[in-house]
Amino acid sequence: MAMGAADVVPGVSGGTVAFITGIYFRLLGAIGAVPSAFLHSFVRGHWRRFWHEIDGVFLVSLLAGILTSIATLANLITWGLETYPIALWSFFFGLIVASVWHVLGQMKERRWWQLLPIAAGAAFAWWVTTLSAGQVHPGATAFFLSGALAICAMILPGLSGSFILLILGMYGPVLTAVRELDLALVGLFMAGCVLGLLSFARLLGLALRQAHDLVLAVLTGFMVGALNRVWPWQEVVSWRTDSSGNQVPLEQMSVSPMRYAEVTGEPAQITVAVVALLVGLALVLLGEWVAGRRSQAPSAA
Repeated sequence: MAMGAADVVPGVSGGTVAFITGIYFRLLGAIGAVPSAFLHSFVRGHWRRFWHEIDGVFLVSLLAGILTSIATLANLITWGLETYPIALWSFFFGLIVASVWHVLGQMKERRWWQLLPIAAGAAFAWWVTTLSAGQVHPGATAFFLSGALAICAMILPGLSGSFILLILGMYGPVLTAVRELDLALVGLFMAGCVLGLLSFARLLGLALRQAHDLVLAVLTGFMVGALNRVWPWQEVVSWRTDSSGNQVPLEQMSVSPMRYAEVTGEPAQITVAVVALLVGLALVLLGEWVAGRRSQAPSAA
């Protein structure tokens, strides 16, 4: 459900949440196993073995949580971003900062040269967050390709699939297709998602097996660079009209709390931001502590 809630917000990655909750590698393994299991087990009628090979209970539980979250929490998160933007973005900021520490802790060895891929990943993610929103013709091909690109970003910590759709100019058309139950366009988008997910997850899993620490360093950089997108104080540079005819921010730029108060005429709420950030940090650290206690329980017994 946390992954679904994150994927609704442009700029927050469901992959980051998967890393925070400790299910990231299991998720990649399960998705990456689908093509091979389908050919060698499902097609031959070995359905029970297929279900076991793809970790079916885990995938179905995860998908159910994501869909439930999108259906039930999307409006709540949208309301929170409109009503308490500084507090909510600060909370997300704290989550990502803590997840950077968490990912670094997953490295088998720490070397000075790992700073280079971290810096490269941060620079790339920062550049992505500063891209101007484009506009492509929302035809069948655009729906299919945007689904493939968005899902790849969605499973990468630090890169938001919904933000990629926003950059491509497909965020509005996709939401409109879902809202209007345009099954043809939604089906094309989902087909792109399936193709991108199965191919990219397998590729990423292979990369992690071959160069574990290098890939984690790049992913850490992605999360560091993405902090620009979730910075609580943003100045709106341009606006767009959503599917309901309302004016919503299109391009934003990170500014200091003082500049934010000067431009918007609203208080910077620094105290609220610090408290929300600390809550986000504490939530991840508490999750790590609980996970550590559970992993030690069997050996202690």
